Amino acid sequence: MTLLLSLEDICLNMGGKPLFQDTTLYIGEGEKICLVGRNGAGKTTLMRLLMGEMEPDTGKRTLYPGMRIGYLAQQVAFDPSETVASFVRAGLAGDEYRDYLVDMVMGPLDLRPSALLGSLSGGQLRRAALAQSLVDAPDLLMLDEPTNHLDLGAIAWLEDYIAGYAGAILCVSHDRAFLKAISQKTLWIDRGQVRTLNRGYAHFDDWMQGILDQEARTLQNMEKKLEQEVAWTQGGVTGRRKRNQKRMDNLHALRAKLKADKAAFRQTIRTVALDPLPAGDVSKLMIECKAVSHGFTHDDHTQMMMKDFHFRLMRGDRIGLLGKNGSGKSTFLKILLGQMTPDSGHIRRAKTLEPAYFDQSRSDLDPSKSLWETLCPDGGDYISVGGSLRHVCGYLKDFLFDPKQARDAVSTLSGGQQNRLMLAKVLANPGNLLILDEPTNDLDMDTLDRLQDILANYEGTLLLVSHDRDFLDNTVTKVLAFEGEGVIEGYMGGYTDYLEQKAQKTGQKPTAKAKAQAKIQATAPAPVTFEKKPDPLPFALKKELEQLPKTMAKLEKTIEKLHEDLAMPDLYTTDPARFDDLARQLQKAEEDLSTAEIRWLELEEKRGI
Repeated sequence: MTLLLSLEDICLNMGGKPLFQDTTLYIGEGEKICLVGRNGAGKTTLMRLLMGEMEPDTGKRTLYPGMRIGYLAQQVAFDPSETVASFVRAGLAGDEYRDYLVDMVMGPLDLRPSALLGSLSGGQLRRAALAQSLVDAPDLLMLDEPTNHLDLGAIAWLEDYIAGYAGAILCVSHDRAFLKAISQKTLWIDRGQVRTLNRGYAHFDDWMQGILDQEARTLQNMEKKLEQEVAWTQGGVTGRRKRNQKRMDNLHALRAKLKADKAAFRQTIRTVALDPLPAGDVSKLMIECKAVSHGFTHDDHTQMMMKDFHFRLMRGDRIGLLGKNGSGKSTFLKILLGQMTPDSGHIRRAKTLEPAYFDQSRSDLDPSKSLWETLCPDGGDYISVGGSLRHVCGYLKDFLFDPKQARDAVSTLSGGQQNRLMLAKVLANPGNLLILDEPTNDLDMDTLDRLQDILANYEGTLLLVSHDRDFLDNTVTKVLAFEGEGVIEGYMGGYTDYLEQKAQKTGQKPTAKAKAQAKIQATAPAPVTFEKKPDPLPFALKKELEQLPKTMAKLEKTIEKLHEDLAMPDLYTTDPARFDDLARQLQKAEEDLSTAEIRWLELEEKRGI
């Protein structure tokens, strides 16, 4: 394999703090690499170092002679008067071999060649920039969040395109399913180091957990050694007279290292913190749509978003909305909320309805206001969170913000930080209907994991628009698919279940990708009202099935509490008997949870939903 680009012994300080220390990495010809790390870890900075746009403080960058690098940035520079076709063709003048790619990529990315860049939305501009980077076909193409603003069909197309791409790819994305599909090598930015896994992202979680487990064992051993050294220094007058100064110096150094290492380790495993979201009282039937139709007229052509649509949103529903960009998902949400009036039909809403809405455009964020003012628009130092008052700085800390940022303007935040701020604002009081329109854009994977946990514990009703397949599978139990021309179909399950059911419904065989993703055997598609068949379970088993989710939730809380107790500093060394007892309790709780989950699946299958 030919070496295309390398960084060797790179060190870089930013704002007086080390961002990279003694970093070395290599990129070879044709490698498909994913780059992961928390927001702020330095992913974009590392790409700029690779591009040569930034110079490291020390170290060496080596570029193979004649190699071309392409870069899809999160921010797009453009001339508003230029057409999409001209923009995508930039740099290809006279290159007939690659010029044919222009038309090939604009179709799947839903781009109109004659449209002016100034008339495009932010998402459309990103797709145009992606098209330009693909047709340019550099030897190394670096993609920073390429799936943002892409619908599921376009993401699947991009996966296939990358699989056949001759050059090397370095990609940053929060979309786990996408990274698993495209990557053969993983780079992890972790506390100033770039760790390399010579396998794809599908193997990343186990590899990362192994590293963290080893660090935890190392810290535990350091604590034991520190205790031994402290005991030696307190060994009486004779011991103090004879103590060796070098050993004391080593003790102080060990204390300092342990403190720094523990702080870094805690930061690595830190996640967004939030108590379970409550839901207020609400009627069983929350929203009902009867014969609702709505469309938009463009160039004398009416595009239907929904046609004679009948739908009931019931208390406790967890529904994911799927469909191409522009198919009507956001319009549907605004009609449900009463922010838009449909062309025809009737909508009835429960009087006790209390919606909370996460708008993908972040329209509720005023760039000129501070984070503090955003969360406390009426002034004061406290924000009501689920009925309890929290100091605004403490609440911001729950969402991984430094309290020092509280007085900073929203305009100073990155896209991911703005999304976290919007989530903090919405999740403070989620009401009994939580509507999230593309909440996953620009979030790092750790925050996505925590958001999944938060939504899993939400007791209200959820409507979710997302193009993140893994997130949908872990969050929703029903799907509304916007198929185009006003057709909306309902399916039971998550995204993987939707793929299987749709394949059965259309008479097509599931693709290899869908089979690999499938977790359970698909069921027949349900009508949009999601009405269920008569329950065949005997009364006793039915009651057992109703009780199991409560049992599993209780066990999950017990397991979480036991993990917290076991993580208490010095517990292993100060009270080993209690540590062992808690460990046994944890093992028993995890076994009970596994048994309950298996029993729940058995009863669900017998019920035949």
